[in-house]
Amino acid sequence: MENIFAPKSRYNNDFTWENIGDIKEGRGDLGEEMPVLVYRLMQYTMLDVLTKAHGPDTANEYFRQAGFLAGTEFARNVLDLKVDFNTFVANLQKSLEELKIGILRMEAFDAVTGNMVLTVGQDLDCSGLPVTNETVCFYDEGFIAGILHAYTGRKYDVREVDCWANGDRVCRFNSIAID
Repeated sequence: MENIFAPKSRYNNDFTWENIGDIKEGRGDLGEEMPVLVYRLMQYTMLDVLTKAHGPDTANEYFRQAGFLAGTEFARNVLDLKVDFNTFVANLQKSLEELKIGILRMEAFDAVTGNMVLTVGQDLDCSGLPVTNETVCFYDEGFIAGILHAYTGRKYDVREVDCWANGDRVCRFNSIAID
């Protein structure tokens, strides 16, 4: 039996898709789904701990970085990266909805610059939160940037401009190609 706490364990190295494991096999009776409450409990307690240890700006940047890594791996392992742009967006929309992450819509796309505006309705991270007059979807910013990078090979600066937590009913993201 492998000691997962050993210093040279694969769990202490760079994240790979295989680190997720075989969920179907491991959760045979409980299945692959869980309530959003459990996801948010993990997300917001982790953000609280990181904020207290490093301050809000650094904690939010860690969440963006984790989201970027997750988005990159998600795109490489769930999406077909060799299809045309419209098919890619349609597949991404379908995957995000099937996995109950949110309902993605493309509001604007500039084919010359690669810049786009995306909205996510019923967002996993924030839909239903109390209004605090702030945007809170830092993980989503990174997740979207990672997906776009995996597909286009370009770096994107993704920033949330509207959020449930600031009184909107969708999360809106400006995605700017930066290279």
